[in-house]
Amino acid sequence: MTVGITYDLRSEWLALGYSELETAELDREETVDAVEAALRAGGFTTERVGSFRGLMSALAAGRRWDLVFNFCEGMHGLGREALVPALLDEHRIPYTFSDPAVLAVCLHKGLTKRVVRDAGVRTPDFATIQAIADVEEVSLPYPLFAKPVAEGTGKGVTPRSRISDPSELREVCQGLLEEYRQPVLVEEYLPGREFTTGVVGTGANAEAVGTMEVIMRETAEPHAYTYVNKEDCDERIFYELATGEDARSCADISLRAWHALGCRDSGRIDIRMDSEGRVSFIEVNPLAGLHPKHSDLPIICALAGMSFQGLIDRIIASARSRCGI
Repeated sequence: MTVGITYDLRSEWLALGYSELETAELDREETVDAVEAALRAGGFTTERVGSFRGLMSALAAGRRWDLVFNFCEGMHGLGREALVPALLDEHRIPYTFSDPAVLAVCLHKGLTKRVVRDAGVRTPDFATIQAIADVEEVSLPYPLFAKPVAEGTGKGVTPRSRISDPSELREVCQGLLEEYRQPVLVEEYLPGREFTTGVVGTGANAEAVGTMEVIMRETAEPHAYTYVNKEDCDERIFYELATGEDARSCADISLRAWHALGCRDSGRIDIRMDSEGRVSFIEVNPLAGLHPKHSDLPIICALAGMSFQGLIDRIIASARSRCGI
């Protein structure tokens, strides 16, 4: 069985002149190496396809695979994560992780929250700022939290993301609108503990494999799991496996959101507690990072006793099962 591998290498985009911040969500060579090694250890023949450009060239040349292991993030637009799955769907080639519609919805944090809220999943009340004039219509209680509507890896999240008053809201939103050229999500700030839950599987077979608490060290930026905190996690962050009622509550809300959104194979749900200790859905990553040592999902699995090989095996098993391979 031949598995094609699609991915976006950070080094390739850096060589084209993009910045460290612009390429923050993309993958390092060691991530691709680790994924390919795990696939080969699982008995598969592999072919590195690369980004959507490589995929389009290969498809045009008549190349086909039994399955594609896709973790392309894309670079431009709100549909960037959906591009590769859409191409594969059109050519009737099965692939890992969620379909284009789910990836497009989940990239837009406002749309994601509307779906999970409609499904009865607790999430902080929010507003979407399309233009600076929309700030005048925000009637949420302070403090608030603001971030770009369609970025990952903490991009656009800084200590200033926690907002105390209307003038600060206007200033922060103006800066985010100008820098990221996309809407800004503004939501009620939850002051409690922060968790992230790893999910593996699809539909009724989905399982929360573990939840870890994200604990800020004294050296960390305050208020949130910011871009700087994530990039320098070894010095700023401490991770601890959640147990007991905390783990059960996070697993429950994660699986309810996972099912409501229709996510597949594997991913990660971010969760935060309010002042009363109640868990709330914050956002989902249906294309979670797969660096074996630095990405949150493999870290969760390691804390829960699952090896990186085991994680890749479970992802492939889920994709093969739902595709009938």
